[in-house]
Formats: sequence, structure tokens, C-alpha cells
Amino acid sequence: MAAKSALKTKIKAVIKNVESKNKENAAGALKAAIPALAKAGAKGLIHKKNASRKISRLTQKVNSLK
Repeated sequence: MAAKSALKTKIKAVIKNVESKNKENAAGALKAAIPALAKAGAKGLIHKKNASRKISRLTQKVNSLK
């Protein structure tokens, strides 16, 4: 439960920075979220494809700022 909650917090940090149009902080938050998502997918906390999809969508949002 704690690991899943921490994962959601990292995802929300990326989304919050994208919505405030803060490129540097969004990119930094994304760098923290990607390994956490990949690790959660590898461990079976979330499905692997779900993790991959979330990484892709967050990356697209951050890249849309540039």
C-alpha cells in the first residue's frame, strides 16, 4: 500500500508541474517517476504494460511544454 501511494504521489508531482507549465521541475519530477514506475511494473505492483503506458503519457505531457 505504501509503495503504491508513493508511486501515485510521484505521478501527481509530474502532472502538477506540467499544469503549472514549469518545464524544469516537470522534467525533474519525471526523472524520479520513471524508475519508480518501471520498478513497480517489474515487481508486479502494477501491470508492466500499465507502467509503460503511464511512463509514455507522462513523457508526452512533459515534452509538450518544450
